[in-house]
Amino acid sequence: MSFTQPKGGYNTLDAASYLNLSPGTLEVWRSLGKGPRYCKVGRRVVYRREDLDSFLASRTVETCDTAEILRGRYA
Repeated sequence: MSFTQPKGGYNTLDAASYLNLSPGTLEVWRSLGKGPRYCKVGRRVVYRREDLDSFLASRTVETCDTAEILRGRYA
């Protein structure tokens, strides 16, 4: 699947595929006020690529090893 952003943004199915989640997970998260930002266009739910990327970036977990690399202890 190509992840070039369609002109109108990603629908739930495409956004779920991009995040490697099930569409149902995104639907539940929306009902709970969780997950990535989205837009409502009429009844349609639309996700922008930058919001999906930002959501992924906000879930980055630093391990002890990566933290030490970032502090310059390993070169």
